[in-house]
Amino acid sequence: MKNILVIAYYFPPSGGPGVQRVLKHVKYLREFGWNPIVFTVKDAQYPAYDYSLIKEIPDDVKVYKSQLFEPYDIYRFLTGKKKNEPIDVNTIKKEGQSIGFKEKVAEFIRATFFIPDARVGWYFSSKKILKNIFQKENIQAIYSSSPPYTCSLIAQYAKRKLNVPWIAGFRDPWTDFISSPKRWFLPKFIDKSLEKSIFSNSDLVECAWEGIIKDATNKYPKINKDKFIHNPNGFDSDDYPAFESKRNSKFTLTYTGSMYGRRNPQALFLAIEQLLSRNRLHISDFEINLIGRFGSEIHEMINKTTFQESINIINYIPHHESLIQLLKSDVLLLIVDESKESSEIVPGKVYEYLGTLKPLLVISPTDGAIAKLIYETGSGLIAHQSQIDLIADNFEKLFNLWKNNLQLNSIKPHEIKKYERRESARKLANMLDTLTNNQ
Repeated sequence: MKNILVIAYYFPPSGGPGVQRVLKHVKYLREFGWNPIVFTVKDAQYPAYDYSLIKEIPDDVKVYKSQLFEPYDIYRFLTGKKKNEPIDVNTIKKEGQSIGFKEKVAEFIRATFFIPDARVGWYFSSKKILKNIFQKENIQAIYSSSPPYTCSLIAQYAKRKLNVPWIAGFRDPWTDFISSPKRWFLPKFIDKSLEKSIFSNSDLVECAWEGIIKDATNKYPKINKDKFIHNPNGFDSDDYPAFESKRNSKFTLTYTGSMYGRRNPQALFLAIEQLLSRNRLHISDFEINLIGRFGSEIHEMINKTTFQESINIINYIPHHESLIQLLKSDVLLLIVDESKESSEIVPGKVYEYLGTLKPLLVISPTDGAIAKLIYETGSGLIAHQSQIDLIADNFEKLFNLWKNNLQLNSIKPHEIKKYERRESARKLANMLDTLTNNQ
């Protein structure tokens, strides 16, 4: 069996969607002839923790860790935030949303000095542990998981030292993305130079959604397009507990994940207000579970509704508990960021939604990547954020199906099955085999 060095910042006990892709690769790669050796961080300040995920790491997988200075305590100090207050859900704002002077200063520091991201210090502290790994382990390939993009820089360093194939994995685009800081010309030039270097020097670029490929090849048309490979996210059937479905006393709609800035429920709330005002729905008919981490503006939106008593906010819970909540629900809510990039975004959690075989209420572009997936699998009803009437109609249709104890008959389990996590690991292993066999 060949050894592959897996470089990832997000790794258990990290929770949230960022950890799932690399964790499942580590879990399944051995079935296809590759033994993962993990390099990650020690005592990181993750946005969410899920210690239950540690049990999914195969017992004999070696995990090396190095210390990392986390700069977000400085950011919290500058902005007056509490020590443990999440940063990500409160820094990404809606277009035109104002921020205070302290936040402007902190954002300037972030955009100017944290290149490519706030974990850049790990690049320098990683080298001692990497040297130890190089001496102890017979590494035959490298895989990095970004963001954070510092992981790609570390992988590039490792490739230069070992001269072995490297696959750079990307879950999101790099520069000029929704979550990217607004840099002035000099740090922006440096950031783009790093991005171009990674795409040029990696042997293959594994992309979780096709929009990442479009973004990269549009920025750098001279780079060989064939090196960019789409390997979609997925769901793991092993994660879903045996569950006896029971009819809910109220129509139950559930969202899991984070919401902030341009990813918000405003369109859904307007649609529900419309249904309530027209007596098509009553407050006692439904409940909405919002599970995860939410920015302050999301709480403000909830407080302004006439049906806030029907909304349950549940803080981040372990992954397996989150899946139980999905299975207990009648409909799952998917909201994609309202931005110019949103037509290409495919959040990893949509595949976990699909794995439940529950119907989806989708608020996203109707002609983009999400829509293509929804139509392919027949898994739900979709409307754009601006189509309040259609969102209301879709909500009412799904509510009436529940009320009459009927199922959404368009769902295609055979199409959904294609997105098992094991298949993603198989595809990655095939990529690795091709690279190493051609050496």
